[in-house]
Amino acid sequence: MKISEDHDLTKLNTFGVPARAKFFAEIENEADLLKLFESPFFQNHPRLFLGGGSNVLFTKDFEGIVILNKLKGISILEETAEDVLIKSMSGEGWHELVEFSVKKGYWGIENLALIPGTVGGSPVQNIGAYGVEIAETLARTEVYDIETGQKVILSKAQCEMGYRDSIFKHKAKGKYFISAVILSLKKNSPPKVEYRVLKDYLENNNIIINSPEDVSKAVSDIRRSKLPDPKVIGNAGSFFKNVFVDKEKLAELLSQYMGMPHFEEDGLTKIPAGWLIEHSGPTIGISWKGYRLGHVGVHDKQALVLVNHGGASGQEIKTFAETIIDSVKQKFGLTLTPEVNFI
Repeated sequence: MKISEDHDLTKLNTFGVPARAKFFAEIENEADLLKLFESPFFQNHPRLFLGGGSNVLFTKDFEGIVILNKLKGISILEETAEDVLIKSMSGEGWHELVEFSVKKGYWGIENLALIPGTVGGSPVQNIGAYGVEIAETLARTEVYDIETGQKVILSKAQCEMGYRDSIFKHKAKGKYFISAVILSLKKNSPPKVEYRVLKDYLENNNIIINSPEDVSKAVSDIRRSKLPDPKVIGNAGSFFKNVFVDKEKLAELLSQYMGMPHFEEDGLTKIPAGWLIEHSGPTIGISWKGYRLGHVGVHDKQALVLVNHGGASGQEIKTFAETIIDSVKQKFGLTLTPEVNFI
């Protein structure tokens, strides 16, 4: 393991914004991790673990050590006639894990195809898409206590998964490094294809689902049609979380906006943040969708996605996001929360 200084982070975040790390290291195995914990560079400075860089926005240089997670490996731990337990090291690409699973015919994470980032970030965010969250298949996580260097096994219950949320974002923020994720998948399972966009796509294209790979391909096609490729234009996927409201607030909103889409989930009602953004705007009669201000804009096919048209700073993107939050608050009385972590 080598520690370098003044490292450029521009290519290590999917927004492609310029930033530098005072110190930088890559870990390729768990022995590297233990050496890192003992390093004075790690012990005496702020720390940031980085995976695919798809859920961070650097608003300034990082005055500490950035650690790039390159822990690789996918293995089958247990297998029965109906179930399979898969372990993936946290530095694996999430979509690569989905591809591994669906090619073997395992059900459970096929709806989460093409989500950017690494496996290690998946329980932190409790990633979800098209009616499925990773919490449904998570068995446990293997983590290292950063202060003691001890490996700890956390059950799904201990991870306290919520909507785009987990213990790793609150009580355990900065306490653990996730080294591996263990998922419980099925060999036979009915496909989960009731999510409206996915259901419509399958019906409109006369697609019959015979395998998890069929679902994964359909989801990937939908995502490619709506979401920009970070390799082409800087972005971090969905920038904002959807909004949940109680019955009273929903009734108030529907009395003013009868066409507002809404979905029941866990006793509350979810309102798509993309719709809220699309139906508000910087000025009356102008939508945020497709709007550009300087180097930053909203994607023209998906209002949830902010894009770097080239040359944007992280602070510029953050300010743009805050302006959108203000406009939605003024029009609907609802507060958007970013999914992306500001650094």
